[in-house]
Amino acid sequence: MDPPRQLIAIVDDEESVRRALTRLMVSAGFRARSFSGGKALLASLGADRPNCIVLDLHMPEVSGFELQAQLRASPQPLPVIVITGHDTPESQKRALAAGAVAYLRKPVDDQVLLDAVARAVAGG
Repeated sequence: MDPPRQLIAIVDDEESVRRALTRLMVSAGFRARSFSGGKALLASLGADRPNCIVLDLHMPEVSGFELQAQLRASPQPLPVIVITGHDTPESQKRALAAGAVAYLRKPVDDQVLLDAVARAVAGG
């Protein structure tokens, strides 16, 4: 029996981005679940814990920074890859200081994202 495929959670308030990233992850052999915001992701964590989270920074209700802080404070932190269309040096510094495995600008290059996900699920 094959080992279960790694689960990647995609958190972005833009539906088109969620769809595109979900297709990319599935085509690369991962399982993928998408969430329109941080509250939905947090509510799902007990059921099927992802191996990595691809996280947009700028979302309504709970920002990516707030979600990243909550995830980092959990007993079992999850690797996070930050993606953003609102890139600033301050955002990059803040996301990486909070433990992001990678900080990528939208539009995200597919291969760069897949390489970052592979590093994240491998533990580095």
